[in-house]
Amino acid sequence: MRKVINSLVVNDEGKENAQSIIFVHGFPFGKWMWEKQVKVLQKRYRCITYDMRGLGESYVGDGQYTMEAYVYDLYSIIDKLKLEKPVLCGLSMGGYVSLRAVEKEHDKFGGLILCDTKADGDDDNGKLVRAAKINQINTEGLDQFIDGFVVPLFSEDAPKQKKKLVSDVLLKAKKNNPVGVKGALIAMLSRTDTNKMLKKIKIPTLVIAGSFDKLTPPVKMRDMAAKIPNSDFAIVPRAGHLTPLENPGGFNDLLIGYMKKYFD
Repeated sequence: MRKVINSLVVNDEGKENAQSIIFVHGFPFGKWMWEKQVKVLQKRYRCITYDMRGLGESYVGDGQYTMEAYVYDLYSIIDKLKLEKPVLCGLSMGGYVSLRAVEKEHDKFGGLILCDTKADGDDDNGKLVRAAKINQINTEGLDQFIDGFVVPLFSEDAPKQKKKLVSDVLLKAKKNNPVGVKGALIAMLSRTDTNKMLKKIKIPTLVIAGSFDKLTPPVKMRDMAAKIPNSDFAIVPRAGHLTPLENPGGFNDLLIGYMKKYFD
């Protein structure tokens, strides 16, 4: 069911009284990236996906976003839908939002799934890189930026072996409003480092890495998992940074195993 909450377009699927899972998408994508996960998990759970502010179908506004605003948006969905102890599943930028949300209000959540993400804030070089990306969108246009940014997120062979997938993802990403994409870059630049809170996480946590992910490689994701007490770590084979898109079957198996272990 499609809903609008706090100017965000939200899809609420599955069993209303079952354990809820909120999927928080990566950059520069939208709720559509979780379609193959929702299709499987909605049979047993309540699955919530949404377009983050500025992306997909959600409100764009002036593009002046912060990570704190993204977290507030997430809370607004939880409160409006009256979700009790939802599981958060965030990929990349969605992981940044999830980590900060748990850091602020740990007891609001029942579980955490961190996919191809990191707890580090941007260092000085990282901030300069994001500034350069904003400038690229201003000077060369969104399409040029998307082509250069998104393709390397896939595994090296994906552009040849999974042409349709890569083409579809590029097409959908290019439908975003440039103002919203730049706003998301500002939000990521504004995020804080959440490494210190990892040892304080007490809810069941699954950390997932793509075997061919160059942006947040398995060794880095394993290090993150080691800092979270009693967390589980798993690698999705044949996938780069976009694990739920490149290998949805392998990714879904991990999600189902985690949900059965802790919530059935």
